[in-house]
Amino acid sequence: MQNLLKFIQKYSNFLVFLLLEVAAFLLIMQNSAYPKSTVLSTCNSIVAWNYSVEDAILSYFRLKEDNEQLQQENAMLRNQLVLYANEREQTKEQITYRYAHLQHHFVPAKVIQMHIGGQKNYMTINKGARDGISEGMGVLGPIGVVGVVSTVGQQFSIVIPITSNSGFCVSCRMQKNSQIGTLKWDGKDDSHALLTDIESHIEVVPGDIILTSGLSETFPENIPVGVVEEAEVKDGDATWTVRVKLYTDFSKLSYIQVIDNDIASKELEQLRSEMD
Repeated sequence: MQNLLKFIQKYSNFLVFLLLEVAAFLLIMQNSAYPKSTVLSTCNSIVAWNYSVEDAILSYFRLKEDNEQLQQENAMLRNQLVLYANEREQTKEQITYRYAHLQHHFVPAKVIQMHIGGQKNYMTINKGARDGISEGMGVLGPIGVVGVVSTVGQQFSIVIPITSNSGFCVSCRMQKNSQIGTLKWDGKDDSHALLTDIESHIEVVPGDIILTSGLSETFPENIPVGVVEEAEVKDGDATWTVRVKLYTDFSKLSYIQVIDNDIASKELEQLRSEMD
């Protein structure tokens, strides 16, 4: 205790100076918008950098899981090759018409921070505006649909996954009969979602594969989404209630791809403006 008092007495002038500096800094922060915004921007950059360092350390211990994801992706690509091979019987004109609007490319990115397990889930990725990312772009994982970009900074972006009560939904179709439905999270767990709007006279059984329909600008068609786990028609309903097991495992998600569909989006926007 005596040593502490001696220390305070010896450096009292410096401690008072330091206290006044802190007080002045806080006053400037509260009464001036520019310094406040500068400090907040710096703090956000520091936090994002900390996430990057933390993710780099954790990534070393996730190499085995990443390799398993790559193996699953290779298997999914082989399944898609079989699907495309079956479609070769279509005429050249049909194929050209079907895929003419898919003017997009994929921007690879890494998940550096994830908040999963609540009702409003989100994740941070290490790509932003300087990499061509913009709000509303769709996001894919190694196997299936992940979500949509909601907020974009220069170096980082926030992605809202499909497993979030944010109003985000995906237009999907059944692979076997091309029936269109809407996929949305039911708020129960991070591995399932509900497919609605499939009429009750359509056959739906566990094991049916669900793909994106291509009826929105966010996702092109034929992207894997999940597989039917349960399906029922409740009394009085005219449509199925379909519980879908999602292909994306959010607990192991590390690498994603952002869909840059800017060319097609601009063309569609121009067409709409000409109709108004």
